[in-house]
Amino acid sequence: MPTSPSEPPERSGPFDLAVVGAGPAGLAAAVEAARRGLRVVLLDAGDRPGGQYHRHPAPELGARRPGALHHDWREFTRRTAALDGLVRAGRVVHLPGHHVWTVVPEGTGRRLHAVAGPDEAAASVRARAVLLATGSHERQLPFPGWTLPGVVGAGGAQAMLKGGLVLPGRRVVVAGSGPLLLAVAGSLAAAGARVPAVVEAGTYLGYSGFAPALLRNPAKLAEGALHGGALLRYGTRLLTRHAVVGAHGSARVEAVTTVRLGPDWRPLPGTGRRIPCDALAVGHGLVPQLELATTLGCATRTAADGTAALVLDAEQSTSVPGVWAAGEAGGIGGARLAVVEGTLAAASVARALLGGGAPGPRETALRRRRDRLRAFAEAMGGVHRPGPGWTGWLRPDTEVCRCEEVPAARVTEAVDVLGARDARTVKLLTRAGMGWCQGRVCGPAVAALAGHASGEGAVPDRRPLSCPVPLRHLAELPEPPAD
Repeated sequence: MPTSPSEPPERSGPFDLAVVGAGPAGLAAAVEAARRGLRVVLLDAGDRPGGQYHRHPAPELGARRPGALHHDWREFTRRTAALDGLVRAGRVVHLPGHHVWTVVPEGTGRRLHAVAGPDEAAASVRARAVLLATGSHERQLPFPGWTLPGVVGAGGAQAMLKGGLVLPGRRVVVAGSGPLLLAVAGSLAAAGARVPAVVEAGTYLGYSGFAPALLRNPAKLAEGALHGGALLRYGTRLLTRHAVVGAHGSARVEAVTTVRLGPDWRPLPGTGRRIPCDALAVGHGLVPQLELATTLGCATRTAADGTAALVLDAEQSTSVPGVWAAGEAGGIGGARLAVVEGTLAAASVARALLGGGAPGPRETALRRRRDRLRAFAEAMGGVHRPGPGWTGWLRPDTEVCRCEEVPAARVTEAVDVLGARDARTVKLLTRAGMGWCQGRVCGPAVAALAGHASGEGAVPDRRPLSCPVPLRHLAELPEPPAD
């Protein structure tokens, strides 16, 4: 059983390893590290393990087959059963409902501060090493009408179905870019929605340039064929090189406009058409959540999909000693890659803390699998990377930042007239990214608009807090030692 969020975690510390995030990577890491003899604390903002990928309905909903909408459900349930056993044995302390907002050095290790439970209590734990498995969030590119009720993220639509057993609508257009769209469309159609079209801004012909990565991952080819068969079975049309550039309706979305795109994703005049619908599930891939990592000073790189990801070595170590990472933080790659990386990272931590020789045969095989899956992930990111012409979808009055209601005209004015050359300067001039989501929704779009003139790569926003924190938590922190 997980430890109650109200139970002060200091009673059970310090720990050898603190794992942040209980999705596929973090769950695999916590189990592997404990099995190798480490004392582990697993902190997660969610109430139950699984993360966004294995989000599942609460028991009170009475789902007869909670795993029906999931890949690798049996593996997940075996891993959660293993976690429960390790918790009972005292090898793992599981702290659900704990949102870690900062990690600071303390002695020879680090202290993690968290906001805990619905009462937002202060909590902290101390560990010799930290493993970041913080996952990702959806990348949204704004367009006219995207704030209408009924327009949801593609991953959000899947979360509604997996976690709440509800559909976003009865006639749902799925749009954006990336392989997640096919999975979302298949899940919605299987649950009873009519999905008239999947509108993909990229083209699957782009995979032809990555033949070696494809041939090394036949399971991915089979998965793609499975999704394609589902589209045929449910009568869903696949429109590649197209994008939704407008959503229309009064009380909620009633139709969307799609256009054909040029190679740079610029809309081609005269190709618009309307598709009636009562919901739109749209998303352009995922963005690694790096707030904790960048606060720690971990080095980043620009991944093939244009997002910022952590620089990791063969041991899953970051550039900061004592800090490892696994899963989407190192680049978007999917749940199976996350499990492999979580297992490898835990093995690396165990060798660093407990000593040990070279990696054994199992670990060597896992490394080969990781490299194979990571190569496919990089290919996938390159194929579905947004082109610079997407900004042609915008009108001057299109809201880019929904929280602060900042239109595109104000962002472009900040860049073209006031001289802003990065997202932070745009934020200071326009308030874009200062709302409740702290730029998680609008951040990629603002960064693209700000960096278009300079051609800069992905630069993550570095901030001292990774989530909203009550001021009383800050006031209760001890004074730092004098120099």
